Amino acid sequence: MAGGLPLATPFGTLFTTNITPDRETGIGEWSLDAFRRAMREGIARDGHFLYPAFPYVHYRKMTDVDIADAYAFLMSVAPVKYTAPENHMVFPMNFRPLVSFWNLLFLHGEPLATLPGHSPQWNRGRYLVEGAGHCSSCHSPLNLIGGEKSSELFNGGIVDGWTAPALRGMATGEHLWNETQLVAYLTGEVAEGHGAAAGPMLPVSLSIAQLPAEDAHAIAQYILDLKKHSSVATSPPCTSGIKPSATALLGASLFDGACASCHGSAAPMRVIESRPALANTSAVMADSPRNLVQTILQGIPMSSAASSHYMPAFAHSLGDAHVAALAEYLRNESCATRPWTDLDKIIKSIRAQEQQP
Repeated sequence: MAGGLPLATPFGTLFTTNITPDRETGIGEWSLDAFRRAMREGIARDGHFLYPAFPYVHYRKMTDVDIADAYAFLMSVAPVKYTAPENHMVFPMNFRPLVSFWNLLFLHGEPLATLPGHSPQWNRGRYLVEGAGHCSSCHSPLNLIGGEKSSELFNGGIVDGWTAPALRGMATGEHLWNETQLVAYLTGEVAEGHGAAAGPMLPVSLSIAQLPAEDAHAIAQYILDLKKHSSVATSPPCTSGIKPSATALLGASLFDGACASCHGSAAPMRVIESRPALANTSAVMADSPRNLVQTILQGIPMSSAASSHYMPAFAHSLGDAHVAALAEYLRNESCATRPWTDLDKIIKSIRAQEQQP
């Protein structure tokens, strides 16, 4: 809770702050009223504006009771004396008072009221997704000044170089999700037919796993009820069977050497630890290769989740051409009718981003 984690934004890099109850460097001197104002208005105890990377536009939808409970919990953790690095924001966003104009545009709404005509579990899911969970912060496209596009909420976005996929139409699209699969994914497990959370979503799933099971089911029910906007174009169906290219044949050899021991059809790990086949995972079936490339390069770190969630990183053992060949092979196995045309560009951009200080 001591902060110091970098968050890259289009306007510069922010560092998370210390929210332990240390009186000098944390929030130990904050009253409940000051905490509530920060959560609802985005204004710190000393009066300065918080950057909206802190999702107060969503936290303001939480109830007084839940905000008070969050405050009580934070005041109960061990205090840590630590000051986060200075933010590196570009002009003019390094001038905090400008945030007040951002708030005029985007800081609206009150605590969510129960919607009639829906079950208590659905309403609970809506509260968690739109309030404390602030899911649309990542899973929606942003405008030029970093606000969520209200007409495209839950239509997907980009976070830390990963694709945050659209949450609309998950129950009706081509690569369908059901409640059991989504709950498994949300709670740090491997979702049959889809894979496991990785990248920025991994710590989110490990946090949701600590909630009561009924909350994970409520979140899943609400998300699966989100309908795809009629204006979103429908892609042609995925089919395999097209003759692979020489690059994909190289990818097949790479798969046999680097991946088959866990993900091949005869791999014991597929049975013992439920490791998924890669051909039909969501990363391979997505319209963009970004998440598959990121997972190949970065892997999935070991965590408190099931051991089947772990995957080694290949960033230092596979070159760009190898990553492209492996991705093309996997895509060809699942969706040869919609080949990725931007593989090389995305691989280079991800490598460049990882090399930035």
